[in-house]
Amino acid sequence: MKPLYILAVLSLLPLAATAEAAFVPRPAETVELEEIRFVSRPVVVFADSPNDPAFLRQMELLAADPAALAVRDVIVLTDTDPAARSAWRTLLRPRGFSLVVMDKDGETTLRKPLPWDVREITRAIDKFPLARIEEQDRHPAGR
Repeated sequence: MKPLYILAVLSLLPLAATAEAAFVPRPAETVELEEIRFVSRPVVVFADSPNDPAFLRQMELLAADPAALAVRDVIVLTDTDPAARSAWRTLLRPRGFSLVVMDKDGETTLRKPLPWDVREITRAIDKFPLARIEEQDRHPAGR
């Protein structure tokens, strides 16, 4: 019985590794909105410095549950250099720390001046019209 238990636990390790690897924030300047439109939901985290306590807290909160973000096709983008004037910063015009959640069509749907945890973010995303359509497509019996 013990070898079977060990085999079962070992078979789940790749799943745990992929869940951990799912949270990889990308610098905003490396991603164009047009290349992710209708593919991913951008969650853009702005700050005036990478040492901003609100920015650091937000990144901790996002890293706590990357699987919930992956299910909703979230891509986390960071911009901590106001002087660089990235395309995302020009488009969204944040002031200081800002959390911006966008839908897949590129529309800004949520702006927050304080860090939010993954549960709050995913609940908001689940109310987006495109997310509701996706959910109905995944579970057609619930219509």
